[in-house]
Amino acid sequence: MLSSDTFSYTVQARSSPAEAAALLSDLTRQGELHPLIVQVRRVPPRPGARASYTINDRLVAGPLRFRTTYHADVLISETDEIVMVARQWPATTVRNHTRLRAEPDGLVRIDVEITLTAPTPLFRYAFRQARAAHLALATRLGAALDRTGEPPPPSA
Repeated sequence: MLSSDTFSYTVQARSSPAEAAALLSDLTRQGELHPLIVQVRRVPPRPGARASYTINDRLVAGPLRFRTTYHADVLISETDEIVMVARQWPATTVRNHTRLRAEPDGLVRIDVEITLTAPTPLFRYAFRQARAAHLALATRLGAALDRTGEPPPPSA
């Protein structure tokens, strides 16, 4: 039996939607943002994917420390929307739906919705880890985007 739940967050940064989308859709750049990632390898795109990756995370469960490997596909990568799906054994899926919108004064608003599905016995641990990691990523994202290039011109 599988369990599923969703969480979301919003980030604002001084960036253009295109710069934010470029950072968020290139998973090789996620190591600087995602606290669990230790390695990302780009692999040939799976059918229907714009890009595919194999990712290694470092996890902790009580006194145990272990690495996991999962596969992620970027399905949609536009300046206003990114959709990614990550799959890990056993039967665990994380769907990331990100929407980007330009706001006044050169800001971008990034709305992220994460849906995790996992076997019921693993679900609470997996959901807790995913939420903590993505909220940590959110706190780092604004600073990472604010560092990229020149500030975009103010929107009219």
